[in-house]
Amino acid sequence: MFDYLIVNARILDGSGAPPCTGDVALSGGTIAAVGDLRGGEARETIDAAGRYLTPGFIDVHRHGDAVMLDPCHGQAELAQGLTTILNGNCGLSLAPVEGPYRQAVLNYLAPIIGPAPEESFPTLADYRVLLNAVRPALNAGMLVGMGTLRACIAGFEDGPLSDEAYHSIHAALERALGDGALGVSLGLGYAPECFYDTDGLIRALAPLRRSGRVITVHMRQEGDGVEAALEEMLTVARALETPVEISHLKAIGRRNWRSAVPRMLERIQRARQEGLDVTCDVYPYPAGSTQLIHVLPPEFLSGGNEALTAALRDPAKRREMRRRMETGRDFENIVDLAGFENILAASLKRPEHQAFEGKSIAFIADAQGKNPFDALFDLLAAEDCGPSMIDFIAHEDDIADILRAPFSGVISDSTYPAGLLHPRVYGTYPRLLETYVAEKQVLTLSEAVHKITRRAADRFGLSKKGRIEAGADADLCLFTLEHIHETGTWDQPEHLAEGMDYVFVGGVPAIAEGRFTGARNGKAL
Repeated sequence: MFDYLIVNARILDGSGAPPCTGDVALSGGTIAAVGDLRGGEARETIDAAGRYLTPGFIDVHRHGDAVMLDPCHGQAELAQGLTTILNGNCGLSLAPVEGPYRQAVLNYLAPIIGPAPEESFPTLADYRVLLNAVRPALNAGMLVGMGTLRACIAGFEDGPLSDEAYHSIHAALERALGDGALGVSLGLGYAPECFYDTDGLIRALAPLRRSGRVITVHMRQEGDGVEAALEEMLTVARALETPVEISHLKAIGRRNWRSAVPRMLERIQRARQEGLDVTCDVYPYPAGSTQLIHVLPPEFLSGGNEALTAALRDPAKRREMRRRMETGRDFENIVDLAGFENILAASLKRPEHQAFEGKSIAFIADAQGKNPFDALFDLLAAEDCGPSMIDFIAHEDDIADILRAPFSGVISDSTYPAGLLHPRVYGTYPRLLETYVAEKQVLTLSEAVHKITRRAADRFGLSKKGRIEAGADADLCLFTLEHIHETGTWDQPEHLAEGMDYVFVGGVPAIAEGRFTGARNGKAL
């Protein structure tokens, strides 16, 4: 007697193979059998005729560290077919956080992961205990953020680290891996990791040498210096002999569109032929979202948000910031690359700024009668450097090229600031299927499902996820492709996706016949 028997389904098993018609039986949270199961008995039988049955979708790059601890969280993810996510990306993990810089670290993380809970997580094990206690709606693994480790140990100061600091970083890294981290993340575009040189970075990562642990990386630059940043990570991969995944590959800025991405894809392919285990991923949107302070020259980020807020109120330092942003190409100068008109402010807390939520810096400057640099600096200073941004930076054809690469994956890079969200939080996977499979035919459905199921699971050692085969975890999606629809927009992103008929998490329907069941059957991986 099975728990569930799904019959007559068009099965996409996650391997990339074309669909085949068959039946799938579930028992005790796992897939009990796959094949011709006519005549089998089950407590509930679902006739899936004409619909696709796939493994549950996996997003290996979210920033839901804090929101996962909300006992009501999960509908935005389940509605788009997600059954497993990985948090702690871009070097910015909520755990482990302890020590004298604890509050500064949490304040720095807030524009990405949202406000931190009152609980403290001195170890990753502490975080996992609490996550299981809230009974999450879907499965969640954690990467350990190297930026968090460095900031907790040495703060946000620039300059080389002491031998003692490296020793402490190594000890914290090894403990986090022992506590169940599924990999390690870097945020070289953010403080304090932007203060590493390449040798210092390799030294910080030394415990990973030949470990097989995946290093994911938000590279040092994604604009004019993006190709040099990729070469740096290939150097790291060679030195450590462990897998590297380039997070949200892109080329920022019109002058880099349709040139840098093809060259980088070719370079990754050559590196793979040389024996390096290097891959990449992409989110299917032309805009990103991160901290608004990311538009500033990195040397001004030393000391953390409090020191930066003071600098933004200093006329001499403001003049220096502006000069650097008007002329500099030795850092990721988003203002120069994208323009003030393509940088939207979000997460604005002060009442006098609420009308500017979701408006461009150019719009805000015009409304205030200010130069755009002054409008930007004044806004950041008044808001204590807390705002996030949505920035339109990438080219749709570059996105399509990355999606086609056989070594690429698909992510959302969802952030959770207290304010306007990016529509990818609600719609990444429906957008992939609706826009890039059904409409543009950039990928076949089999290829797309492979990238967001088995490819993602295998990359992070989740051997029972991302596949439809006997013994695998019973995380599944049942849908008709024509019904999948992203409903959110840039102005109104917080709308649930449509089209999932069933979503199983651990053998229990979280969505049944298109409706949420209230089941919360996820766990900390």
